[in-house]
Amino acid sequence: MIIDFHTHIFPTKIAGITIEKLHNNSGNPPFSDGTEEGLTNALSRANADFAVSLPVLTKPTQFDSVVRFALEINSKYEKGEGKILSFAGMHPLCEDIKGKMKFLKENGFKGVKIHPDFQKTPIDSDGYIEILKCAKDLDLIVVTHAGVDDGYIGKPVMCPPEKVKNVIKKVGHEKFVLAHYGGHKQWEEVLNILAGEKVYFDTAFTLYKINENLFKDILLKHGDDKVLFATDSPWRDIDGEVNVLKSFNLSKETTDKILYINAVKLLGLGDKYGI
Repeated sequence: MIIDFHTHIFPTKIAGITIEKLHNNSGNPPFSDGTEEGLTNALSRANADFAVSLPVLTKPTQFDSVVRFALEINSKYEKGEGKILSFAGMHPLCEDIKGKMKFLKENGFKGVKIHPDFQKTPIDSDGYIEILKCAKDLDLIVVTHAGVDDGYIGKPVMCPPEKVKNVIKKVGHEKFVLAHYGGHKQWEEVLNILAGEKVYFDTAFTLYKINENLFKDILLKHGDDKVLFATDSPWRDIDGEVNVLKSFNLSKETTDKILYINAVKLLGLGDKYGI
């Protein structure tokens, strides 16, 4: 079984222009077209079971439209007609964060995605602290971009390990997921500052780039029960990332935890998948 915990899709009418803009900003070529169909095809090529889609609000006014699209995706998943489970997006400048988070919980969402760099706000700001506190109270997952964003090279990093450490101390939400293995391109700091904390790391946009020994050092210190397989599709190929993980020659128990067991447990789907 394979679950990709970190992917992105967009409504068909804006997918093309959105992917082109992100490609131009970051220099990273896409491996699919950013649509629901494109991600579904990528999952099928990798023999993966399903993916978690993580929408990002670049401004607070996008909340309603993003939620509508996510609910459409989740309706297909719940009926067994789709292979994508969507989170919602949140922005630290949203009005009535508490009310919006409660609305998301009542409408069946498993969690929310935040992106400090896209949202131009440090992770330890009041808005993110409120999102995390609400998520903790409502038992919702929060996934954040962490570390350097390739589209913002040369600009201050909004979610570096030292700021995350302060947030962990302040909130202590154990369903907090740090994308890109705790901090993209800041993995030495992740090893020294964050590994071992009661948070999750996902492997999005990491496996093909990180030194294998450093990956294993972080894994050993952090624990294989708090690492989630992820690709950042369409920015990496799912099948290719699975193969990289398997090339690290981890034990079957650890590999299975990373590929799906940890995700199933975190998402609360243990009964559905017999775990």
